[in-house]
Amino acid sequence: RMAAAPPSYCFVSFPPCSKDGLVVFGKNSARPRDEVQEVVYFAAAEHDPGSKVECTYIEIEQVPKTHAVVLSRPSWLWGAEMGANEHGVCVANEAVLTREPASESEALLGMDLVRLGLERGATAKEALDVIVALLEEHGQGGNYYEDGSSCHTFQSAFLIVDRNEAWILETSGKYWAAEKITEGVKCICNQLSLTTKIDAEHPELRNYVKSQGWWNGDSDFNFSEVFSLADDHLACCSGRESLEKQGGDVSAQAMIDVLRDKDSGVCVDSESFLTTASIVSVLPQDPSFPCIHYFTGTPDPSRSIFKPFIFVDDVKLVPKVQSPSFGNDDPAKKIPRFQEKPDRRHELYKAHEWARSLLENDQDKGQKLMRIMLDLEKQGLEAMEDILSRTEILDPAEVVDLFYDCVDTELKFFK
Repeated sequence: RMAAAPPSYCFVSFPPCSKDGLVVFGKNSARPRDEVQEVVYFAAAEHDPGSKVECTYIEIEQVPKTHAVVLSRPSWLWGAEMGANEHGVCVANEAVLTREPASESEALLGMDLVRLGLERGATAKEALDVIVALLEEHGQGGNYYEDGSSCHTFQSAFLIVDRNEAWILETSGKYWAAEKITEGVKCICNQLSLTTKIDAEHPELRNYVKSQGWWNGDSDFNFSEVFSLADDHLACCSGRESLEKQGGDVSAQAMIDVLRDKDSGVCVDSESFLTTASIVSVLPQDPSFPCIHYFTGTPDPSRSIFKPFIFVDDVKLVPKVQSPSFGNDDPAKKIPRFQEKPDRRHELYKAHEWARSLLENDQDKGQKLMRIMLDLEKQGLEAMEDILSRTEILDPAEVVDLFYDCVDTELKFFK
């Protein structure tokens, strides 16, 4: 039996549901409980003709120029669960099961495609085009988890967002369909959600499903019905109602509240899965304002704080949320893979483990610490709101250390 896909949730809200001309994006990354996620920044770069890029399992052609990206990723792999680039594009990935078993042979992971889309696409549509072209050329496949004892494979769905529009892209092997969104609230989780509104698709998609006998060509073509496992096609998004209830006031704070909600199931904390990291991004539709990306860098958003990051030149790197690097000795890079699991915890993760045990063992101290942390988060959110309400252009020097300082302050509180 195939293991269930981890129940991650991603959301996007457009005006008039979100306030002041903002597009708000959020994702909880549900992954195996003990997996460490790091937050990493890669500057824009130029690459020599003919150069290659080593993804998690395979090497592919590099492009002449890659955009600057900030990523939240399981620290053993090359790609990312979610992230953003300097042009205000955000991408998140969902593992999905379809009626076609996902390939065990090593190819691109859905998470590699997140990073490739961000590095190569300056708009949401460009990122979508990049992802589907790479899917066609290299396919998707390989182990989704750092697990030497069994191979967990999934197909991929993506939420791809920029200041103007979002695309929901769902795939099965190299076949895909996508829907464009420009208003309202949308949620995707670990099940197919596209139905009959399809705005772009693989040119051979309908011929392929006809040849498989999955669709007769007479009825409306419904992507989820055609590709879902028989009992799997359900509306999954409990968080969407909470955002719709905001009545035109979806903000970074409202998105954070939804991601923290354990009762709704959006914040996963189960026997096998945990929300190992979260992101919220605020993309002003007016391009003269900067996009703001909040990362936790630690598990369980109800016990973590969201720290802001803004793209500027020479942004200060934050080693304290980066996992140690094992280079070519990494068991994820050696064949057979994952024969051992190194300690991938970064400094913030370790400090957070201590704080978590305090929360569990000493209610009073734990609650007090949590109040201080949330107060710190609130200061960050208010400072960012201030930036988005100013008339003058942001001075990059003001935010070059922003994420660094927030992580540093959080660590000091833990000490």
